[in-house]
This record gives sequence, C-alpha cells and structure tokens, in this order.
Amino acid sequence: MKSEFAFIALPISALIAPSAFAVQYLTVDQAQRAIFPRKSFTAAPVNLTSVQRKAIERASGVRVLRDEQQVWRVSGGGWFIVDEVVGKHEFITYAVGLNADGSVKQIEVMDYRETYGGEIRNEKWRAQFVGKTSKSPLKLDSDIKNISGATLSCRHVTDGVKRLLAFYEVALKR
Repeated sequence: MKSEFAFIALPISALIAPSAFAVQYLTVDQAQRAIFPRKSFTAAPVNLTSVQRKAIERASGVRVLRDEQQVWRVSGGGWFIVDEVVGKHEFITYAVGLNADGSVKQIEVMDYRETYGGEIRNEKWRAQFVGKTSKSPLKLDSDIKNISGATLSCRHVTDGVKRLLAFYEVALKR
C-alpha cells in the first residue's frame, strides 16, 4: 500500500522559529552625543555593595540584575548611564542622561533585540521620562503611557528608569 503523503524537504533553518530581530541604533558614543551634545565624559563605573543593592531594590521595587553599573560623569554636571532590561525575551540596551539634580534629561534606546515593541524608540514615548525623579511614580498607565503591542518593553524600560533613579539616590548623589 502506497502512502498518499508527500514530504517536502526544507532546510533546517526553515523549521526553526526565527530568533529576535536585533538592531543597534546607537553606540555609547552616539548616545552620549545625542543626550549631552558638546559635553565630555569621564568613565565612573559603580560596583554596588549588597547594602546599596538592597536599598535600590527597596526604593524602586525593581530587582537589580547586576552589581556593576556603566556610568559616566558629564562635564558641567550630570550623569550618563547605560543599562539593560529584558523586553519580552531579549535584552533592551538603553541610555539615561541625568541632570546634575538627578532628574531625567533624556533616554535613548541603543539596542533593541525583540521582534515586536520597537515603538518604544518613538521620541514622544521617551519624552514622558524627561524631568522625572526618584520621587515620581514611574508607573505604566499612570504617569507613563503604554504602547499597545509593546507593553512588556514599555513596562520594563519604565521599571529600569525607576531603578536607575533610585541608583542615583543611593550611589551617585553627593
């Protein structure tokens, strides 16, 4: 008895689900110039102690993923910080510029590795963070609007900025 099923040979790559779509939008240098044009930067990485880590988590309600934070001191005052949060499955690398008083000057998405949700790069969405401080609620659907189809990216970047503002209070503020 002959089988009525035909099999089509497909390359293995066609059978594997596609991975995330990774795009680098900005290098560290480009993000620094976008946030703080005509300024110079001095690397000032911070290694958190367990006490600082717990204080940041308590203040922000957000888990600290790494003890080392990439930080640069900005000439004339302020801070430039590179951070990562998980979108849905992959890391989102973003930069936050803080004014000398610890308020958000600007955020930039540097690397986006998810298939969906890249709308968080929209300037209008990112502008919601400008002026926020550690005293701001920084809650999605409260003082930060969500983007339909990018909810997890929106939530996690919002939480990341909230954590970095607590990081400023604990580790950078003098």
